[in-house]
Amino acid sequence: MDWLWKGSGLEAVVDRIEAGERLSEADGLRLLQCRDINALGVLADTANQRRNGLRATYILNRYINYSNYCILSCQFCAFSRKKRDADGFELTVEEMVHKAREALALGITELHIVGGLHPSLPFSYYTEFLKTLQALDPRLQLKCFTAIEILHLAWRARKSVRDTLEELKAAGLASLTGGGAEIFRKEVREQIARGKESAEEYLEVHRTWHQLGGRSTCTMLYGHVESLADRIHHLGLLRRLQEETGGFTGFVPLPYQPENNTIPVRHAPSGFDQLRTVAVSRLFLDNFDHITAYWVGMGLRMAQIALSYGADDLHGTILEEHIFHMAGARVPQLQTERDLVKAIREAGRDPVQRNTFYEPHMPSMDAALVAALTALEQAARARAAGDLSADVRPPLAELDRLTNALPADADPELAHYLRRRSYEKARLFLEGRVGGIEKGGCLRNTSQAPAIAS
Repeated sequence: MDWLWKGSGLEAVVDRIEAGERLSEADGLRLLQCRDINALGVLADTANQRRNGLRATYILNRYINYSNYCILSCQFCAFSRKKRDADGFELTVEEMVHKAREALALGITELHIVGGLHPSLPFSYYTEFLKTLQALDPRLQLKCFTAIEILHLAWRARKSVRDTLEELKAAGLASLTGGGAEIFRKEVREQIARGKESAEEYLEVHRTWHQLGGRSTCTMLYGHVESLADRIHHLGLLRRLQEETGGFTGFVPLPYQPENNTIPVRHAPSGFDQLRTVAVSRLFLDNFDHITAYWVGMGLRMAQIALSYGADDLHGTILEEHIFHMAGARVPQLQTERDLVKAIREAGRDPVQRNTFYEPHMPSMDAALVAALTALEQAARARAAGDLSADVRPPLAELDRLTNALPADADPELAHYLRRRSYEKARLFLEGRVGGIEKGGCLRNTSQAPAIAS
């Protein structure tokens, strides 16, 4: 790969990457300034495959915005409204439950819930909706609230941030969202989000949540008035906190959407800018396992390409998104599981449904089913390693027998999951394509296979 960099002046940076050494902020800036997007992609894709193999994940989730009333007036925000505005809204707990029930019927595993800094809702509103939604299905993971929302709730409830987080966690909060980071540089925040929490406050909320045993994602809003150096400074602060707590599950770079706000930027980041930002994020954030290509901001086609530029996750089905769309996003309000799986397969990756924490999603099952799945994985691994005596058909038959013997009142998601796993491996075996297997048991060489109906 040396020929890609010959004469570029980046040979020393590339040597550090290939040796697994940590990049400095100066190194990161030089990579962001590089104009050879394909060479950057090779580096980032290599770094991603070392960490995640050929797996690419997605989640079945629904967004719920409980209100767009907000006491702030961030310059970049097209979402917030005041009480006097005719298009402001505020959901009751019952309305949120209705949305959640609809989504659960479609198989979602996560609700992603954020809103504006409401001027008058009591703290009990938030704990009540967490408890009520969690009671719908104990397996449902509630990913809620940005750091500024936590600060606002603490102020409204006259509690410390730690006490606020502890009460929300007890009510059912599974994960904090990463929104609200924007760009950490103070001078930039003044231009795009005057009055919002500082970088230090954002990081402290997440630090406290991690100290309580919680996990969260983090973000960066890029492509507006910030410089490339501001982006690297931002990534550096996130990397430093991750070094301290290890509590971030993934990083989500968010392309700025330019409509319906007061920032004097008229165009969203170019495709080149989006791909280089994803690629450099993968290379610089060496203590992060996952980089998400957020299809809502990028579009699904660009997010699909980003899977070859360092990203290993496409986010989720979402079902209903307001914040980016009110700022001018032209993408659909949702993606189906079939579309996400198809996009991942077309990119030459192995689709894996994940949960909130980027872990493979598996319904709960008894010991016999676990044993049957394990035997199937072991047989497939042995076959892939060259043992032609290994046969996946006996464990497939056992798994099929157990699936058919499930009681009538069994979780339908479990039967769906088992049949999908059986079908995928049976198809690959019969086609003679049970090739190499990456860590985690995900089969390789599936990029040309048709998407499984879900």
